[in-house]
Amino acid sequence: MPKLEIIENADNAAIAQWFAERLKAALATSADDIAITVPGGSTPFPIFDILAQEELPWHRIAVWPGDDRIVEEDHPASNVGKMRARLEPVGARIVPLTEDARPPHFAIAWLGMGGDGHIASLFPNTNPQPGDPHPVRRLTPDPLPPEAPFDRLSLTIPALTDSDEIVFVIRGDDKRAIFEAAVKGEHDLPVARLLAAARHKVTCFC
Repeated sequence: MPKLEIIENADNAAIAQWFAERLKAALATSADDIAITVPGGSTPFPIFDILAQEELPWHRIAVWPGDDRIVEEDHPASNVGKMRARLEPVGARIVPLTEDARPPHFAIAWLGMGGDGHIASLFPNTNPQPGDPHPVRRLTPDPLPPEAPFDRLSLTIPALTDSDEIVFVIRGDDKRAIFEAAVKGEHDLPVARLLAAARHKVTCFC
């Protein structure tokens, strides 16, 4: 796998500052607009709140969810709805997932990871493949998480790794152990498959 940097004990403000600096660097090296993909769930939204306060040319940044529940945007379980509320007012362009979407090359792919090793909505039961010919899949997690019992749309491993760099934000010792085992190739969970397919630098905030 490519170079891995683990950054320990970073709070939300430090992660937001890191992300803002990486966005500035990506924008400075491109005359075109850039695209990023970001996760849903409980961890990233407080970071988005801080990130939205950064002085950035947000109008040049397209934000794609890495996955979303198949619900209306005003539903509490919608990732894209929460992203719109935080980042659209500062000028970012939010791009909802659809089954026929054609994701661009991403400057940064920001991912979380579940306790079962899933990334985006690529749960173990969905058997995600590094060579998946589809950039987006409609999937049904099994078991369905009780807090979000919905089918999902998810970027696939090839779409997520089509990026200049990947960053994880992982909280908790149990998740960190799963991530570190994935780095060592000690299991074949979705996170391990993605890391094996990654082509550029991976940063993990633990």
